[in-house]
Amino acid sequence: SSSMSLSEAEVQSARGAWEKIYVDAEDNGTAVLVRMFTEHPDTKSYFTHFKGMDSAEEMKQSDQVRGHGKKVFSAINDMVQHLDNSEAFLGIVTPLGKKHATQLKIDPKNFRIICDIILQLMEEKFGGDSKASFEKVTNEICSHLNNIYKEEGW
Repeated sequence: SSSMSLSEAEVQSARGAWEKIYVDAEDNGTAVLVRMFTEHPDTKSYFTHFKGMDSAEEMKQSDQVRGHGKKVFSAINDMVQHLDNSEAFLGIVTPLGKKHATQLKIDPKNFRIICDIILQLMEEKFGGDSKASFEKVTNEICSHLNNIYKEEGW
């Protein structure tokens, strides 16, 4: 009883697109966060140790930014590996969503921001087809996260 709305072909092409960007998980994860912090400075407020950083260069060099960039990409990678198994997928997304909703109190709109930046980066690096094939995955991730937030009373 899969709650995933992706066909097998869509899963395969999404994985192909993701693999290209995941090869450099730390650099690309860092690039995504730096862009988010630069274009949406309010998102920095959730990360006490990033608050004082104003230049993109400084953020790029930060071990904490790099570490979190890699963490974000690893979490998405786990989800991408389980797109064809909704139970396993939800087993990853659910605790992640709960933690961000209850402990970290992160506004769920930030998930959409980060997903959109990943799609932008994919398009810049690998073209529109990569972006298009991964867009459904980001929609899937964001809608599940939003559902978890709703369950947590957001």
